Amino acid sequence: MPFHVHPLAWLLALEGVALLRAQAGDIGGEENFVARRIAEIRRLCADPELARRTGAVVGHASTVEGYAQWAGSYDSEENPLIAVEEPQVRRILAALPPGRALDAACGTGRHAAFLAGLGHEVVGVDSSAEMLALARAKTPDGTFHEADLHDLPIEPTSFDLVVCGLALTHQPALGPALREFAKVVRPGGHIVLSDIHVLSLYLGGVAKVTGPDGGLRAMPAGRFLAGDYIAAIREAGLEIVACHEPRWGEAPGGHGGPLAQQWCPEAAELAYRDTPAVIIWHLRRPLAGASGPLGPNM
Repeated sequence: MPFHVHPLAWLLALEGVALLRAQAGDIGGEENFVARRIAEIRRLCADPELARRTGAVVGHASTVEGYAQWAGSYDSEENPLIAVEEPQVRRILAALPPGRALDAACGTGRHAAFLAGLGHEVVGVDSSAEMLALARAKTPDGTFHEADLHDLPIEPTSFDLVVCGLALTHQPALGPALREFAKVVRPGGHIVLSDIHVLSLYLGGVAKVTGPDGGLRAMPAGRFLAGDYIAAIREAGLEIVACHEPRWGEAPGGHGGPLAQQWCPEAAELAYRDTPAVIIWHLRRPLAGASGPLGPNM
């Protein structure tokens, strides 16, 4: 259902997160820090410009609608999530032997192009025609299909590697997609997943686009915890090789967006600093006779 957002509420929320972290001893909790936060909260609440600003009701957009708008700018330097996610994913991929690779929810084809450069035969799947057009241009030797993650047009056990980057949060449940990945990868094959971390969703990470009426619309964003992934991984019969949670570091232009940088940059920086930005899973489909769904490395 629609929900309400307000500029002042966003700024006060960042101040509150910074204070919560200070009270837990996580960041600068000295008396002057707390006094600065309280003084800034008072200033924000009393500012006439902020008092004049109104909130907005946010509706909902499908991923097809959202990524049609995002396609042209998704890979830009203004996407800080990619800057955190990509290095760790590429380290995992670079350590795997070349083979036949599926880039599921390939988007603009950033992972597909990297896989092709490593020597993989690449197939990409996405539900956005606009994103697929960019992926095909990046990897002209690849094969790309328009399809959903829960219904892949792929033969069983036909891939050595499946990659799915920053897409599972848009699914209503993790199980259907993970079962599809387990089906299309060969025994002994690898699956590499990345997604926005649930904590980042609460720090402004729910993606929003503009609707036909000019209003804000939020794309689907499931609040999946690590335990939810583990349960779905077990159900799909996969084993966990590794799990990584890269943290937010410095962000170009600062954290929290232009509004936060204008009104409370210190609180925004301290709300984000060293919190997990993404969660990355390296999985493997066990060979026949392996020790179990979580495997010997868990």
